[in-house]
Amino acid sequence: MFKEERYCHQFSWHDLGDPDSGRPNLGLSVPVPVYRLLQYTMRDVIATRFDVKTANEVFFEAGKLAGKEFCDNLLDSSLNFNEFIAQLQKTLKEQKIGILRIEKINLDQMEMIITIAEDLDCSGLPVSDETVCDYDEGFLSGVLKAYTGQHFSVKEIDCWASGDRVCRFSIKLVNGDCDGK
Repeated sequence: MFKEERYCHQFSWHDLGDPDSGRPNLGLSVPVPVYRLLQYTMRDVIATRFDVKTANEVFFEAGKLAGKEFCDNLLDSSLNFNEFIAQLQKTLKEQKIGILRIEKINLDQMEMIITIAEDLDCSGLPVSDETVCDYDEGFLSGVLKAYTGQHFSVKEIDCWASGDRVCRFSIKLVNGDCDGK
């Protein structure tokens, strides 16, 4: 059996193909439960085969890569910060990912608290007393890294799955050469 060795990410937006020509009858939309079926079964398999911590780390890293590609291909990084955030809000809503709002921001220190309502990953999940949006944390980190060139720590502090009705994220600029949760 052939095993592909990788030492860096090879994914690019181009790998998504041309769903317009590939799905002429079914189109681009897919029901949220079908999307979540992929996400939550993948998370369960990773958590079972390895552990929950590894599953969370893998989903964060995948989200970060997705956020970078999302920014590079759907957003205009030449915009000033306010225009960029407005474009991000509009694009997240158009793509039916969620409704982003900024609750608090300190541009001098690049710290913010944002919420995402109607989050694709978790809005409507049963309450489980845990936050589950590791992918979203990575996604937001990746978008901000692609836009600013700097690393950001993104941590979900409230989640639909923990009983809140929005997902709330604390975002902070990370000094140094690494980033994370």
